[in-house]
Amino acid sequence: MEKILVTSALTYANGKLHIGHVAGSYLNADIFVRYQKLIGNDVIYIGGTDDYGTPISLKAEEEGVAPRIIAERYNKSIKKDLQGLNIQLDNFSGTSRPRHIKISQDFFTNLLEAGYVTKKTLKQLYDKKYKRFLADRYIEGICPYCKSDGARGDQCDNCGKLIDAINLIEPKSKISGETPIIKETTHWYLNLPKFENELREWLKIKTYWKDNVRNFIFSWLNEGLKERAITRDLDWGVPIPLENTKGKVLYVWFDAPIGYISSTQEWAENKGQPDLWKDYWLNPNTKLIHFLGKDNIPFHTIIWPSMLMKQKYPYVLPYDVPANEFLNLEGQKMSTSHNWTVWVEDYLKYFNGELLRYVLAANAPETKDSDFCWKDFQAKINNELNNILGNLANRTFIFAQKCFNGKISKPEVLSEQSQQTLNEACKIADYIGGSYNNYQVRKASRLAMDIARIGNKYFDETQPWFEVKKSKKIAEETLYVCTELLRIISIVYSPIIPKGMKKLRKMINLPGKISWKDLDKKQIKFEISEVSQLFKKIEDKEIEKQLELLKATQTVEEKIMEHG
Repeated sequence: MEKILVTSALTYANGKLHIGHVAGSYLNADIFVRYQKLIGNDVIYIGGTDDYGTPISLKAEEEGVAPRIIAERYNKSIKKDLQGLNIQLDNFSGTSRPRHIKISQDFFTNLLEAGYVTKKTLKQLYDKKYKRFLADRYIEGICPYCKSDGARGDQCDNCGKLIDAINLIEPKSKISGETPIIKETTHWYLNLPKFENELREWLKIKTYWKDNVRNFIFSWLNEGLKERAITRDLDWGVPIPLENTKGKVLYVWFDAPIGYISSTQEWAENKGQPDLWKDYWLNPNTKLIHFLGKDNIPFHTIIWPSMLMKQKYPYVLPYDVPANEFLNLEGQKMSTSHNWTVWVEDYLKYFNGELLRYVLAANAPETKDSDFCWKDFQAKINNELNNILGNLANRTFIFAQKCFNGKISKPEVLSEQSQQTLNEACKIADYIGGSYNNYQVRKASRLAMDIARIGNKYFDETQPWFEVKKSKKIAEETLYVCTELLRIISIVYSPIIPKGMKKLRKMINLPGKISWKDLDKKQIKFEISEVSQLFKKIEDKEIEKQLELLKATQTVEEKIMEHG
């Protein structure tokens, strides 16, 4: 039994959850965790919100409330939306909680005492009108690398490069709209170059990491690591634990990943076993796996491991970082600032969360950017979940009830075709397990649907509606094989569409609790209970409504931009 600690990247608590978050770091993690539990591994799934980013401060200033109000509001909102999608974290915390503040300060102190943090006086952008230094996201300008407009003072979303705000071309203050001046201030820096040799040695063994992750990392390393500021001038954040440093807080990129540890500690305390977190974080055999979007790769593969290496506790280092690419919307890059996204809260007003799980899994941006389109959403639900999987269940169960009172038994001897059909399904099930284990949810989803396709093909070829008139035994054999295929599907599809598969198992009168080992436990008899529609088809008018809503948000946004 393996011990596995899974995390999803902490979501900024400055807005609601959207489908980009789900496709980037939540759904793939949840699917992986569900599979690991099915095969009997000891796995916990940890997450939470990043409460201290400048986006929270900006949002608070816009609304005229304290940043804590914003952080708590969206922590609750995001947690609720995740539950609506049946994404089951063992603990969902927030980085503004006292436990997190203490451990973050300890991280800073340990690195400082070990000689990996240096103090520097530097020039920084300063807003004269508001008499304050401008932290990263309080500044926007043109990226010095790719020349894209709208780059932030910490990172360019277009090219992915990290930026020193002072290097931005034509910088503007986001609070006053004016061009900031340059003024001296004091900050503390993490001396990343000191970690380079150790990082390269550690990364040598990560040959199994995804190509997109490895390429990103070595691009960074080959460009040469630079010292990176740990602190910034801001009121909202973890105060640095030094005297005479009022107004200096830890940079969000530094304290956010520490939230994985503080969230695990919170989980352990909630279970009444405060030291249980050590069984995962301080166990060299733990596989620590971070699920995230590609914009978070450098933080989790270079900076975060460096921070962990020099702590007083012997923390486990990341075992894998299966980062996903981005999810686009209707052929365009998703943008929350321009309201070009699908908010989970809004989605759940109209559709079942299982449907989104299925479509995002079938279209996961694992190796390249993928696209969410409402018409494709409809097609996948109607043509796959309904016409393939739903059809196999419906035709099998209704026929069984009509001609056999819902009771199906395994024949003493299976025909060659029946045996080959079941063998093929078992072989595919093995491939599905390997796909889940390698974070390939697209492949797993497609293969699971292939079993349903095989079932429909077998049903059509054996023609039980015709055979039942001549030999009930032959017709019963078809129904047994198809029901057995559906039993297999109910297991292999459960990490992706767990509620739907529970419903399917209930119709076959099988236990709701399952294990991957159950695949080998072939049933001798089946008793079909009340049959109901497994999934509901989506009408054209439902999709038209979503497209109209999306277009309406864009129209409002365009009008706002037109009038400044």
